[in-house]
Amino acid sequence: MLDPTLRFSSRADNYAKYRPRYPQEVIETLRNECRLVSSMLIADVGSGTGGLTELFLQNGNRVFAVEPNREMREAAERLLQTYPGFSSIAGKAENTTLDNESVDFVVVGQAFHWFEVQEARREFLRILKRPGWVMVVWNEPEFETTPFLTAYDQLLKRYAPEYAREKHKHVYDTTLADLFGTRHFATRTFSYLQELDFEGVRGRMLSSSYTPEPGDPGHEPLMEELARIYQTHEVNGRVTLRYITRMYYGRLIC
Repeated sequence: MLDPTLRFSSRADNYAKYRPRYPQEVIETLRNECRLVSSMLIADVGSGTGGLTELFLQNGNRVFAVEPNREMREAAERLLQTYPGFSSIAGKAENTTLDNESVDFVVVGQAFHWFEVQEARREFLRILKRPGWVMVVWNEPEFETTPFLTAYDQLLKRYAPEYAREKHKHVYDTTLADLFGTRHFATRTFSYLQELDFEGVRGRMLSSSYTPEPGDPGHEPLMEELARIYQTHEVNGRVTLRYITRMYYGRLIC
């Protein structure tokens, strides 16, 4: 099986351009309930191309973006280089390379299912100041809400054998208690929309680690069917992808 840290090497450009970002309500919730202020130091672990990192940079925080994949990390460096609080770190959840008790928050966006949870938990406890907070967030497509998304979901089931294993809610719900050391952590959900033309829809699909890439026998048939369902459902050259943003946050229990 391909090393998880290498799975996105050929997908970094599409990931940076076409993955959905995160709603401002994430920051507002942490301000109101976890006393987040702009002077706090953030470790964004599994930071990818920096979608979640940028949300905290815009809040004025200094962010250590910890990412093991070189191509993803370099994409974030290109996109976020103008933010003075941005630091790019070659590291992973189980070995961030950050100093002991050096950050106020550990945040994770769309990457938690790749972690070795117990090792990551030990690492988070090491780098967090006391009392430190952890927040996990991801965007989950709401496939039953529109005919286009239903067809998109069925397309992935036909052409992407690993797709069924990447259902985040199931993966996360079975391991979040192990991360926090308790079931007493808070949850929030938000609605999020992404409007895309066909180039965007194609790039969004190819940003996923489980979709066939050029050269794979399933790639061309997948792209042809994607074009067909897009043409069936587009309105004024756009389709809408609907997501539910799931947010989990709390203090780690030693």
